[in-house]
Order: sequence, then structure tokens, then C-alpha cells
Amino acid sequence: MEQPATLIQHLCDLNIDDYSPIFRKTSIICTIGPATHDVETLKEMITTGMNIARLNFSHGSYEYHAETISNLREALLTLNDGRSIAIALDTKGPEIRTGVLSNGATAEVEVKKDSTVTLTIDPKYKDKCTEEKIYIDYRNITKAVCPGKRIFIDDGLICLCVTKVDDEEILCVVENGGMLGSRKGVNLPGSSVDLPPITEKDFADLQFGIQQNIDIVFASFARSAAGIREIRKALGEKGKHIKVIAKIENQQGVERADEIIAEADGIMVARGDLGIEIPPEQVFLVQKTLTAKCNRIGKPVICATQMLESMVHKPRPTRAEGSDVANAVLDGVDCVMLSGETAKGSYPIEALLMMHQICREAEATIVYSTYFEELLRVIEKPTDMAQTIAIAATSAVGSCRATGIVCVTNNGRAAMLLSHCRPPVPIYAVTTDVVVARQLHLYRGVFPLHYRGQTTGDALADLEKQLNFAISVGTGNGYIHSGDLLIIVTGANEVSGQTNALRIIRTP
Repeated sequence: MEQPATLIQHLCDLNIDDYSPIFRKTSIICTIGPATHDVETLKEMITTGMNIARLNFSHGSYEYHAETISNLREALLTLNDGRSIAIALDTKGPEIRTGVLSNGATAEVEVKKDSTVTLTIDPKYKDKCTEEKIYIDYRNITKAVCPGKRIFIDDGLICLCVTKVDDEEILCVVENGGMLGSRKGVNLPGSSVDLPPITEKDFADLQFGIQQNIDIVFASFARSAAGIREIRKALGEKGKHIKVIAKIENQQGVERADEIIAEADGIMVARGDLGIEIPPEQVFLVQKTLTAKCNRIGKPVICATQMLESMVHKPRPTRAEGSDVANAVLDGVDCVMLSGETAKGSYPIEALLMMHQICREAEATIVYSTYFEELLRVIEKPTDMAQTIAIAATSAVGSCRATGIVCVTNNGRAAMLLSHCRPPVPIYAVTTDVVVARQLHLYRGVFPLHYRGQTTGDALADLEKQLNFAISVGTGNGYIHSGDLLIIVTGANEVSGQTNALRIIRTP
């Protein structure tokens, strides 16, 4: 396909009847919950296209999560088709919450518009909250806010405007009222908070995750690079291989995005709390900015929250939701995520299939050559050996019209660098390390293949076996056909990380 003269011409030429590729490059993360917890449903989700399973540690016991992990692995064993699925632990993170209502933890009271409410940090009100006096579990809240600031409760349902601040109390006027329950989340938009980056619960959850051999941590409410380092410290030596993805969901995280991106293994644009912490009309801007920053340096970026929210209760998404998913793909995200849609929804498989179809259609409209040309202008020079090979491989795809890239990688870096270049074809990443295979689902366009065959000690013979394995899998999936040209990226020696060879083959 020839490159269009202009973007406008490219958009004019788009046609809904054009052929869509059978493969999807954007990975899909599914939150596992009561709706998808059993083995049979997990098997169906795997075959429908789930790449990463997310476990939300804001809910559920260790026994429940251990059972979910066991069910997922049983589903994979039952399928026995060589697929790998990554497991991600989403931490609860440092949160601010209200206390318990005086008339019971399950009760609700009405907080009326224009009424006066007092927030207190006095512990004696911890279990004695009313519609007039509400306990807040963040002791430094009186230092974090000042008159004129707004405080949101229960995902923004209730909005308070601060009028007066004392040592232990904050006087507020209710701007938006609503029904208040116990232990509701509190957001302080525009205010700097000094919450610890990792709580006691988070630490215990991470140790559980290490024992369960999880692959990824989604670090909630990331506010600084130092916070990411604290997560890594908590993971320790036994968990040093686990990828840490920082969730940007507050104003401090947005302001310190550059240092967080540099420290973390990737970023999640967590639009739920983010849409409360900053004006909703600016969320798209943060999404685009963070995506571009990650694309520039080749780190994975995830778009999450409310992507197909209506499918929690309905079998089809709204038109706006479909466009939201597609535009996230066009922005350049590596992964898109389903939350309540698959955790508690009535149509989890339908939501997953719909996301798969939208991603595939959106990817077919991207002019990859333009992206590659722009990327070459911003990549820091000189590039190292492996990065140079990745650039050359992507360029070769366009020159010879290859239908795929096969790379043999020990630590996954070669596949990551190829993903950074966004070639228009699939990247078949063959590795003998199952953890590397699972974690490569974070990277757009990468199809990780775990090679389980015996190695002989003959480097060249083993290399050919792994290449033939990749071609066999691609052929079986209908991605590779006889006579196709493939770009082969490998190391010319046995040293891990030394990607330094490129060749072109025609499949038999």
C-alpha cells in the first residue's frame, strides 16, 4: 500500500469495506472478578483475546485471588495451545476515605446542597459520622487544603467547597449533594498530599503476589519516582523481575510524569480518579501527552477506565465508547483495559470481543510509515547495536513488503525495541523464558511465543529450531503463508542481549 500524500487524503480514502487484518496488535487487559472467575469463562476469555489478567486488590481476599490465579493457570493447561497470559496485581494504594456512619456501616445519609458540613480528623468521630460531621482518615488534610479549594467524596458524587480550616476541622459548603455511605473515597484536586507511596496492605499484597509468581504490578496513585523506587524495594530480590507500571491518576502524578516514566517500566492512564483530580475536559489532553511521552522512549502505556462501561449492563457499547477505544489506539497506546465490564458485568465475553474488533479496525487505519519517520527524528543518537537492528528491520519491512518480523530474544529487549518502532506487521518474539513471554504482552505488536523445546547446546541449531517454531505457529494461526518474506532478528553469538544480526527469508 502506497503512502498517501497527506493525512487528509489518507482519511478521505478510508473505506469501511476495506480488508481488516486478522491479527490485533494492541493488547487487552481484563479485570477478573465474580463474572469471570471460573475456569470455563477464563478459557473463553483466553481464546477470545485476553492478553493480561488484572487482579484488583482493592477487593477480595488472598484465598479468592489465589483461586483466580489457580483457575487461570488451569484454563491455560486445559487449552494447551502454547498461549501465555500475564498476571497483573493492581495495588489498592494510598487512599483517603471517610469514616463509618453512626447509624451503621451499611446505612446512608443525605448531604444536602448548600448545607454546611464539618470534616474532622478527630479519631473519636471515626465511627460516628453524620450528614453534618464527617471523619477523614488523612491526618494532614488540614494542611493540604485552604479556603476556596474543593473536596470530592465518593468518586465526585459529593462536592464540598472549603470555607475555613482549623487544626483539626475543615468547614465546607456543599456544592453538589448526594447520599453518603461509609468509607467513601476522598479526592483533593489541586492539593499536594504526603501520603506514603506504599501502605502496609500494599506491602503484604506484593509479598503474596511474589509467592503467586505474578508478572506485573500496577502501582496505584503514583506521585513521584521515589514512590516507584519504594515499590521496587518492597518487591525485593525475589520480585526484581516483576514489571512495575505506574498508574497516573492524580495531579501530582501528571506534574511529575517525566520522572515517573523514567523510573517505571510503563504507565497507565487511569482515567477514573484522574477525571476527578483534574477537570474532565482535560483528561483527553493528559491521555495524549502521556501516551506520546511513552511512545517517544519506547515504554508501554495503558489506557484504562470506562472504555466500554455501558457493556456492564448492555450487550453493545455506546457509539462514544467505541470511538473512545479506537482513538486510544490511534493515540498510540500499547494496551487497553476493561474493568467492571469483565469483573462484574453481564456481558464479559461480548465486551472483550467488541474491544478486540474495535482495536483491529483502528489499527488498520494507521499510517505506520509516517509514525516511523517521526520517531527517527526524536530517537536519541547514536543508537546502540540492538536499537539499530530494530530500526533497520522496520525499514526493511517497508522496502521488501515483508509480512512479519521474527525475533529470538532471551530477555525480551529485542522485541521491546521492535515494538518501539511500530512496524506495520506482527512481531513474533520467541523466548525460552516464560516470564519474558508473559511480560511482552505489555508491548504493542508483539506476539510472544514461549519455546518449550529442548536445547542442544549448538547455538545455530537451537536458533533454527526456534525460528521454525515461530513460523509454524504463525502458519497455524493463518498469519504466515507459503512464499511470504519474513525479517529475522537474532544475535550472531550466544551472549544474552547482543541482538546484532538481521536477515530476510522466504517461507517454504
